Formats: sequence, structure tokens, C-alpha cells
Amino acid sequence: MPEKITAPRGTEDLIPPQSARWQALESRARALARCFGYGEIRTPLFEATELFVRGVGETTDIVEKEMYTFLDKAQRSMTLRPEWTAPVVRAMLEHHLLAQGPQRLYYIGPIFRYERPQKGRYRQSHQFGVECTGYAEPAADVEVISLAWELVRSYRIADAALKINSIGDETCRPRYREALLEHFRPNLAQLSPDAQRRVERNPLRLLDSKEERDAPFVASAPRFEAYLCDACREHFAAVRATLDLLDVPYRVDPRVVRGLDYYTRTVFEIQSGALGAQSALCGGGRYDGLIRSLGGPQTPAVGFALGMERFLMIVEAAQGAPIETRAGIQAIGLGVQARAALLPVVAELRRLGVPAFMDYEDRKLLAHLKTADRNGARFALIVGSEELASDEAVLRDLELRADRRLPLREPRVLAASLVEATI
Repeated sequence: MPEKITAPRGTEDLIPPQSARWQALESRARALARCFGYGEIRTPLFEATELFVRGVGETTDIVEKEMYTFLDKAQRSMTLRPEWTAPVVRAMLEHHLLAQGPQRLYYIGPIFRYERPQKGRYRQSHQFGVECTGYAEPAADVEVISLAWELVRSYRIADAALKINSIGDETCRPRYREALLEHFRPNLAQLSPDAQRRVERNPLRLLDSKEERDAPFVASAPRFEAYLCDACREHFAAVRATLDLLDVPYRVDPRVVRGLDYYTRTVFEIQSGALGAQSALCGGGRYDGLIRSLGGPQTPAVGFALGMERFLMIVEAAQGAPIETRAGIQAIGLGVQARAALLPVVAELRRLGVPAFMDYEDRKLLAHLKTADRNGARFALIVGSEELASDEAVLRDLELRADRRLPLREPRVLAASLVEATI
């Protein structure tokens, strides 16, 4: 017997009822994005490797260790999408969207990163996120943060916390970089190998280290707030004031720096302790230099990404497994003639938009009812030899366990009466 083939490590199959929860999250995210004025963008699953090297940053974990990169048949280096912002920017530039003015775009789809699979983190995972381009004003930062916060808030995650920070810009960041080098260099031998490697290349990334041996040095590192230039300090103060105006609760956390090189000024995360150490629900910030670095005009921009696998795991950990709502009608035909009588009714129900299920095998009533339970049907429409003889069908409420009889009429008429009876 051939060896069974399983899904690759770090991936998962989505099957009912899980897939229904995903659909609900996707629907809620799409509706919320539309309320904020965002339109959907879809980009290819793979892009030129250079896009991510230039856009994400050579010293990031993504580019250094996590990308799925391959040569195509023309020997061009291609990479499966490890994040969405760089591809969205590439698409905006390619299709000249920025010439039309500011853009508000959202996306939902998979990303690919080669890393050790763990709770809430996969090699193929999915993200919902938004990109708001063309606005330098702090109100745009708050718009994006508010959209993320509204989605999290709508799921009533009790311990969800919004944390914000400013990491300055090209004016003030060099001074902070030097302050970090002065802090970390004397302790180089005591830092983790990753931290040692990053000290000279990108010391800001050390603040994002999760290694225990780095923790004391990260905790005692100088804070960016003391090094912000006047413009960045004013921008951050305006972000906080606008969040206060909109009653969005937040806390300033100097350790929020994000992991990608393109961020400037405002950065933020929404966190929950429901899964332990894997606390980030979503994160994002401002990236005013990215579009120019990819060949476009100087354009301010801000966005966020939310990991959907981790988000749904946190929702379930915080609230328990959701109770599945029954819906639709299971048509149960006991015998060939009964099934023939029900087939047109099922077809008509589906045309009317009513979920309708039918099993085509000869089985006992109890087996059909178990199938109805597996399908999550609210009602069962039962026809057997007795019902055929009396020109009636039994409509059973599978929650209340109550029966009623309906005339076996012409399919369209019966389907309409079923809709009335089940509303």
C-alpha cells in the first residue's frame, strides 16, 4: 500500500466547521475595511526576490532566514510572498495608482515563511491588513490603528491591549542608533548570537529580541523618546491626542519597534496573553520611505497586518469554542420514489438561497438524521412511503425536536411554504 501523503510541516488544512469561522472573520474584516473606505487588492503569491530584499530589508529575519526563494526556468530568483506591504507598493507603482491620489487598500491572503512551527505560527499563514498611502498627517496613523482596534474589539477579547511607540525618522534615528551602540557594545559577549550579529548592522532590531539572555540589556537600553527630533515628537503627540479624542485605549511602550526596516515614526501592536509568549495579535506603523526605495515618488504611508491563524486561536482561547448555529434543511427521502419527489424541492430551495442538503443512499431514518446533525441542518424534511401515500411531508425542527406536516405540493410551491415555515 502506498505511503500516505500528509500536508507539509507548518501548514494546515481548513475543514468544516473551522472553515466557517474563517469565512466569518474574513467577512467581518472585509465589511470593516469597506466602512473605513478601503478597497481590496490581490497580488501574486510570488514576486521577484529583489522586491523583498529592497523593501523589507537585508538585515531582517525575513530576508536573512525565512524566505522561500527559488530559481524559475529562466534562472530568475523568485520568492513566495513573505509579507504584503512590499507587493502592494509594487502593484501601486506598476499600475500608477499613486497618480490618482491617496490610496486606501486592504488585503486578505497567505504569506510564506520558513521558520520553526509553533502555536499560532505556520510556514504558510494568512494575513488581513490595510495600507493607507498619501497622508503624512497623524490622523492617518490613527485611522489605521482604529481599524485594527475595531476588529479586535468586535471579538470581545478581554485582555487585548494596544501599545504604541515612535521610532523616529532619518533625522533623529542616527543619534539613537549611536546611543544603542554605546549601550550594547560593552556587553557584546553576553548577548545571543543573533544579537551579536545585529549590533553593527541594525542595533534597533535588538530591542525586538525574544532571547532570554538579551532581556536584561534590552530592558536597560536607552529609550527612543529622549532622542526624537521636534517634528517626530510633535507627530507622536498628535497621534496620542487623536487616539484620546476617539476614546481608543492605548499604552506607550518603548519596546515596540516592529521587525521590518521600512518603519518610521509611529509603530504599534495589539497584544493578548491568551496564548502565552505569542502575544501579538497584529502590528503595523508608518513607512514613509518605502515607496521611494522601490522606485516611486516620496509618499507617506501607514498600515498594519493581522495574523489570522493566531487571531482565531486567541479568540477561541479567550472565549471557548464557538457554538455552531444550525441552518438549512436536510431533505430525507426514504426510498427511490421519495428521493425523486424531493430532488426538485431541494433544487428550488437552493435557487431561493436556502442551504439544502440531501443524502442519496438507502439508509434508515436515524442514519439520515445523524447526517443532518453533521451538516448542521436546523430542519429535516422527511418523506417516506407513508408520506407519499398521504401527499404529505414531515418537517422536523432538529433543535426543538418538534414535527409538523406540510402538503406535498408542486416543488416551487412546497419550497416557498418551507421558507415561510422555517423563518
